[in-house]
Amino acid sequence: MAFPTKLLNEGEHVVVSTRTHPKALIGPFLVLLLLVVGIIVLSRYTDSTVIGAIVGAVSVGIVFWWVLRPFVDWLTTTYTFTNRRFIKRSGFIAKEGRTIPLNRISGVDFEIGVIDRIFGCGTLVVSDASTDGSVELSDIPDVEKVQLQVSNELHRLAGGDRRDDGA
Repeated sequence: MAFPTKLLNEGEHVVVSTRTHPKALIGPFLVLLLLVVGIIVLSRYTDSTVIGAIVGAVSVGIVFWWVLRPFVDWLTTTYTFTNRRFIKRSGFIAKEGRTIPLNRISGVDFEIGVIDRIFGCGTLVVSDASTDGSVELSDIPDVEKVQLQVSNELHRLAGGDRRDDGA
């Protein structure tokens, strides 16, 4: 998932671009599975078209709210770190974005729970000097690797690549 180059400034390049781990889709998948099983079981014991129509209407609502909406949210939300800023973008029809200049970021931490460890993901916490304080990015794949890449970029930006020869 490449970040659109038309949204980058001159001299800016992408360091890391990612989205939430597919683990976030387990819940919607289970809802869909239970819904299909429920419809099959109900259809075996009921011949009424009225009940079938009601079940169908409720099922469509459940699929839109608990399956399609989370999938579209997952598909359209990206987290990108460039050599100048952090960009969070989301939305399909109505878009939303948040940008934090890298020089305003005071820290990048990660948290990995037991389940996250199994799936190879974790939460990335981007702390900045704004009134919001920090941004938590849940279920980031290879969170330790992402944290390392971003930390290296922050170090480079702070002038950490300069050599001190002792002169």
